[in-house]
Amino acid sequence: MKIKSIETFTDEFICFTRVTTEDGSQGWGQVAPYYADITAQVVQRQVAPYVLGMDVYDIDSIVDIVRDREHKFPGSYLRRAIGGIDTALWDLRGKCEDKPVCSMIGGSPGTFRAYASSMKRDITPNDEAERLKRLRDEKGFDAFKFRIGAEVGRNIDEWPGRTEEIIPTMRKAMGDDVALLVDANSCYSPDRAIEVGGILQDHGISHFEEPCPYWEFEQTREVTEALDIDVTGGEQDCMMANWKKMISDGVVNIIQPDICYLGGINRTLRVAKMAEEAGIPVTPHCANLSMVTLFTMHLLRAIPNVGKYLEFSIEGLDYYPWQDKIFVNDPYEISDGKATVTDAPGWGVDINPEWLSKSTYQISELDT
Repeated sequence: MKIKSIETFTDEFICFTRVTTEDGSQGWGQVAPYYADITAQVVQRQVAPYVLGMDVYDIDSIVDIVRDREHKFPGSYLRRAIGGIDTALWDLRGKCEDKPVCSMIGGSPGTFRAYASSMKRDITPNDEAERLKRLRDEKGFDAFKFRIGAEVGRNIDEWPGRTEEIIPTMRKAMGDDVALLVDANSCYSPDRAIEVGGILQDHGISHFEEPCPYWEFEQTREVTEALDIDVTGGEQDCMMANWKKMISDGVVNIIQPDICYLGGINRTLRVAKMAEEAGIPVTPHCANLSMVTLFTMHLLRAIPNVGKYLEFSIEGLDYYPWQDKIFVNDPYEISDGKATVTDAPGWGVDINPEWLSKSTYQISELDT
């Protein structure tokens, strides 16, 4: 089947993609959130011209031909745009074959343990602990991630002493049976990261994410080699050369590719395979409840070197107002701390027609 048209439906934060074949089959995907209106232009101008007319079953060739033809633009926006096509094609194929995506990439429907992921730093340690305890009681989460440091903070905390306070506060509030993870969002120099890491180890924290500026691989590896807890990272990386170096050099203990940032399912499967060969687990980044978390759920039900958790954003409409009413059916019900991948074809979700009607619409079509 050949690709006949590529449509984008966009607001500032989200861009959904729809691919249609010559026989009328359709699939839905999504580019990475944030400045999605810019990525939509990349889809139409730098991706669609090469993809139209290609075979929907040759996704590997599709993502590579765009990379090669647009070699002067190797960065994030092109990969984000490629991901919008890749994910729509997987949905299309799943609907044609009446299978969920996870079944087509080697897995099966079912549940997966989730950790409740907090994005907040403008919250006191006590308030954060109370917020997460309520989620433990209401949703059954038994793993939580909270924020330390400041985002790309150059060793400066969100406010003085917050990191040293929130770590023991969270452990005391949650008890020893709950897994605790932290994200530093590239805050620290190696020396400071190792110092903070010692505090994390003393309180049984199991996951130290992005301790140093994420692009400074040598700094992160220094922290990894100095600590006994898992140092993790990779969410921002979209270039295969970076992934090869990160994995071969042992920069982190656990890799965290973001399917939308990296360029879709096929490219993420390549990274997961590299990590599998190196004995490294994969716990992808998916920090909001657009389609990226759904993509990740399907991936985690399929790869052999899967990590312990699905990242699950707990931030509601006050933090992400653009998440409101984007789906007809909610794919993100949490029960006993677990998310479920159903056996519905493709991604198993429908985009809200009301949201689509208010979006900015573009289409590229195959010349006939």
